[in-house]
Amino acid sequence: MSDSPNSNRADLPSSAQLVRSTILSVVAAAALLIVFILPSEYGVDPTGIGSVLGITQTADTRQAEGETSPGESGSIASTVDLPQERRSDEVTVTLAPGEAAEVKLVMIAGGVASYEWSADKGYLNFDMHAEGSEGQSISYKQGRAAFSDSGDLEAAFDGNHGWYWRNRSDETLTITLKAEGEFSDIKRVL
Repeated sequence: MSDSPNSNRADLPSSAQLVRSTILSVVAAAALLIVFILPSEYGVDPTGIGSVLGITQTADTRQAEGETSPGESGSIASTVDLPQERRSDEVTVTLAPGEAAEVKLVMIAGGVASYEWSADKGYLNFDMHAEGSEGQSISYKQGRAAFSDSGDLEAAFDGNHGWYWRNRSDETLTITLKAEGEFSDIKRVL
């Protein structure tokens, strides 16, 4: 690499200036994370500025609507319908590229449901998780670039147990979920 004929080494920043600029950039990024991103995306407001600015409402609204991303537990308020019954159900969900959906079984602790889901084409990321009627949450299983999954789901507690899918392929796909077992309802929540 050769020097440009118009460049002057005296005009270039010194190593100390580069280090100072890097440190200032890291501090600014951390401040943005703490003041804006954590309150708006996760509802975590360590400084209290997020609630003053009204940006924690974004996270509260998303959680109230049941929006989640893979690996994240949302809060879906629901009471468990008793008694549990043995039932069989099938649900289909169509997702455009980048779109997400969530389907839940309403179950009581210890209830077991066999499940099988598959996408007709393309692939997706999934998170099989649950939110309890008393605020509990658990992630049972996660996957990336998956076409299908099957098994038995045993409810760890009373609440909503199920799947979050996000279409990561370039084409619209249809997911078919078949569930059989001890649950009182099956519902799409997102």
